[in-house]
Amino acid sequence: MTSYCEYPTPSSPLASRAGPRQWAGLAVLALPTLLLGLDVTLLYLAFPALAADLKPDSAQALWIMDIYGFFISGFLITMGTLGDRIGRRKLLMLGAGGFALASLLAAFASTAMQLIVARALLGFTGAALMPSTLALISNLFRDPSQRALAIGIWATMFALGMAAGPLVGGMLLDHFWWGSAFLVALPVVAVLWLCAPWLLPEYRDETSGRLDLPSVALSLLALLPLIYGVKHFARHGLDWQAVAALLIGVLGLLLFVKRQQRLADPLLDLSLFRGRSFTAALLILLVGLMGVGGAMLLVTQYLQLVSGLSPRVAGAWMGPPALAMLVAAISAPLLARRFPVGQVVAGALLFSVLGYLMLARVDAEARTIQVVSGFALIYLGLGAIAALGTDLVVAAAPPGKAGSAASLSETVQELGVALGVALLGSLSSGLYRASVTEQLSGTVPTAVRESLWEVVSMADRLPAGVLDQAREIFTQGLNLTALITAVGIGLLAMVPMIALPGRR
Repeated sequence: MTSYCEYPTPSSPLASRAGPRQWAGLAVLALPTLLLGLDVTLLYLAFPALAADLKPDSAQALWIMDIYGFFISGFLITMGTLGDRIGRRKLLMLGAGGFALASLLAAFASTAMQLIVARALLGFTGAALMPSTLALISNLFRDPSQRALAIGIWATMFALGMAAGPLVGGMLLDHFWWGSAFLVALPVVAVLWLCAPWLLPEYRDETSGRLDLPSVALSLLALLPLIYGVKHFARHGLDWQAVAALLIGVLGLLLFVKRQQRLADPLLDLSLFRGRSFTAALLILLVGLMGVGGAMLLVTQYLQLVSGLSPRVAGAWMGPPALAMLVAAISAPLLARRFPVGQVVAGALLFSVLGYLMLARVDAEARTIQVVSGFALIYLGLGAIAALGTDLVVAAAPPGKAGSAASLSETVQELGVALGVALLGSLSSGLYRASVTEQLSGTVPTAVRESLWEVVSMADRLPAGVLDQAREIFTQGLNLTALITAVGIGLLAMVPMIALPGRR
């Protein structure tokens, strides 16, 4: 296994410095990553219009929103390994073509069920894009310092797409029907198909065997119930459905691991976990993204429900944090050339701690800039750990396993965000319900005690002062949740100092 520090140095004759063609190839790889980020948040603004047109019931509405990320998370490992076997560029182009077709299906869906199927296909084909783009970066950039910078740029594209989603969606909805939001994929895929054969190398592992279909089935049996259980827990608490899904997922995971240990050419090479850098990087990405997922949920709710901003304006305020992430993702690899990577990652996490502490001090009357500044510091830390953590994971894998390692990195990050939304969102909701029950018991309808969304929707029918009091209670829950997260991320900052000392 090739470790992070065993890659050739820039001065080594083995290192091949990338030129303009490779950097142009990176620009092509940034397109599908940006597109996937856009597709996450474009639907937020389009949903009221499509709901009025398609009239989904409550269960269908949840699946329209969730099934995209659900399928991406479930199929990442399979798609990453498949790219290693059939060719990474081939899988990228096939996935992009499938994504375009699924976007057309979504744009012209006439029923809620058709849209759910289209969103599922978007998730399935989207899972082919992310590990392919990251694995191809390892082929384009052989020099470790250039590769780290390229991954840093790549890591910001998804966040930039998410930040731009509400703005792009708002402009389209001002002039066209809700389905136009899905057609953004078509010109992006067209550019990718034209440029990829000229600028991107093809790579596949000639020594790999056939794809083990039982392993694919077991990976889905592990990931899909786990992710469903986490999402269900976030909305409904730890009921029997969440427990059953989590137990099925754990059982599937155990069976998956057992089978991988027996195979000569496994779907996921578990020997990668023997590397300290690899395992530490995955842990940092998992826990770090848990904090970001929870903060993103609470900050976006604060901006809309407490500050009273429209979804479009709230989305525009996500621009500065995305810019902070871009700066950090580019700067962190440059700093890691001069300082040990453990120190750079730990320093980035401490910036995130500062951001969480700022959120722990906001009140219901706080100015928007104060909340966004705290979130920008959190994103600053995210940019650094996403760039360096992802690079550590990919660099720890042999060239033939880069797609598998890339998919594992993406799966861990998706799972981290889902866990953050579930655990931190549930903590905040529990604190809100407990405080509302204690302070407003007998003065408001029972439904209003469940969430601030209900209070805002019924504000004109509630006694004077109830909305302001509910906003204050929500903010107090945000404060405590941010403080707890700050402590957790502060402890996480010790991991790179221990596991990654002296490495550049």
